[in-house]
Amino acid sequence: MTVLPPAGTDGRWHYRRSLASRVTILTTLAAGATVALVAFGAYVTVRMQLQATLDDSLLHRAESTPTQTLCDRNFTFPADYFGATNVWVACLDGSGSGLIRGKEADQPQQLIGGPEIAVSRGEKSTSVRTVSGEGTRWRIAAVHRDDGSTMVIGQSLDSQETLLAKLGTVMFLFGGAGVIGAGLAGWAVARNGLRPVRRLTASVEEIARTEDLRPLPVEGDDEIARLASAFNQMLAALAASRDRQRQLVADAGHELRTPLTSLRTNIDLLTQADGASGMELPPDAKAELLDDVRAQIEELTTLIGDLVELARDEPLTHVVEPVDLPEVVERAIARVRRRASGLTFEVDLAPWYVVGEGPGIERAVTNLLDNAAKWSPEGGTVTVTLVDGTLTVADQGPGIAEADRPHVFDRFYRSPESRGMSGSGLGLSIVRQVAERHAGTAEVGVAPGGGAQLTMWLPGSASPVPDWTPA
Repeated sequence: MTVLPPAGTDGRWHYRRSLASRVTILTTLAAGATVALVAFGAYVTVRMQLQATLDDSLLHRAESTPTQTLCDRNFTFPADYFGATNVWVACLDGSGSGLIRGKEADQPQQLIGGPEIAVSRGEKSTSVRTVSGEGTRWRIAAVHRDDGSTMVIGQSLDSQETLLAKLGTVMFLFGGAGVIGAGLAGWAVARNGLRPVRRLTASVEEIARTEDLRPLPVEGDDEIARLASAFNQMLAALAASRDRQRQLVADAGHELRTPLTSLRTNIDLLTQADGASGMELPPDAKAELLDDVRAQIEELTTLIGDLVELARDEPLTHVVEPVDLPEVVERAIARVRRRASGLTFEVDLAPWYVVGEGPGIERAVTNLLDNAAKWSPEGGTVTVTLVDGTLTVADQGPGIAEADRPHVFDRFYRSPESRGMSGSGLGLSIVRQVAERHAGTAEVGVAPGGGAQLTMWLPGSASPVPDWTPA
C-alpha cells in the first residue's frame, strides 16, 4: 500500500518543521561547516609548518654539525646526551656503512634505508622522510657533506604529534562550542526576526475567525510590510466583493418585492372575483388583470434571469462560434419593433464578424435597443449604426445627465427620472458584462440630437472567420 505525502509537500523532512526551526538548523549547519573547514585548515597549516620547521632544522644541523667528534669512534658521549633530545645521528661513508650514535644503536640501524644510502653514495645531495619503527615515528634527514661523508640525523615525532593532538582536541572543543553558540544565535535571530511574521499570522487567523476585514497595520518598508500591504489589498478586494454581494441581495430583494406584491394583489382580486363572495368582475376588467399578471410574470422572469446572469463571477459554459453581428442586430431590431411599433429605426450596418457567444451578444444588443425605445418619444427615431465592430444606438429622448453617466452600467442603478418607469436597472449592466466577456467595451455619450447614445465595441473582423474551430 502506497502512502501519499501530505498535500502540497513531497514528504521531505523540512516541510514538517517550523520556519524558525529550519532557520536554526540551517544556521547551525552553516556555522558547523564553516568551523570544521577553518579548524581543518588551521590544523593542516600548523602540521605542515611544524614539519617544515623540523625539516629545515634537521637539514641545517646535518650540514653544519662538526663531524670530528660525532664520527670519532674513540669519543664517548654521556649516557643521557641523546636521550634528552630523543635524537640520533649517523656518520656514513660512501658504502652506506658507518658510525651510529644514539640511545640505542640497533634501532637507527634498522631505520636507515635506501634514500640515506643513495645520499651517502653521492646520488642525491639530501633526503628527508618519515619512518616508523617499534611504535615511534621518526623524521630522518640525510646530507652529503663536502668531505665525502654523509650526516644522517633522526628525531622522534612524538612531541610534535602530542602537540598536534592537543591542538586538535582544543579545536574540536572550541569548534563544538562555536557550533552550539551559532545554533543558539540562530534560534534567537529566527525567533526575534520572525516575530513580525507571527504577529501577521495571528492577525490573519483572527480575521479568518471573526471575518473582520479591517486592514492590518503596516510598519516600515521591508518584506513583512510588503506582505501586510498585499494582505490589505486582498482584504480590500474581499470586502468590496462582500459589499457587492450584500448590495446585490438587497437590491434584488427590493426589485423583486414590487412585481411580487403587484402580482399577489392581482391574483387576490381574481380569486375574490371567482369566489363565493358573489362579486363578479366585468370581462374587460378581468382581461386587463390577466394581462397585467402576464406582464408582471414576464417582468419577474426577466429580472430573475438578469440576476442569475449577473450574480455569476464566471459565465456558464456557452457555445462559442462565429457570430454575424449585423444579422444579430437585425433580429434584435425586429423584436424591439414589435414592442415599440410607434418608433422609427434608422439602420446602417457594415459587415462585422465576432467569435463569441451568440445568445449573450443578442441579449446585449436587445437591451441597448430596449433602453433607446423606452426613452424615445412617441413617433421618435432610433438610429442604429455598426462600423468596424462599434455598435451605436442613439435615441431622441431627454438624454442622460452628466452625473448619471458614470453609473448607467452599474447593477440596479436607476436615475431619478427612471424610477417611476418599468425596468430593473440590470439591462445595461448585462451589456457591459457581455462586452467585457468578449474583450470589448461599452460606453455612454450624447447623441447629436441631444438624446442618449450608447455604444458597444466587440473585437472581430469585417470578413467571415475561415475554417474556425473551437480552441
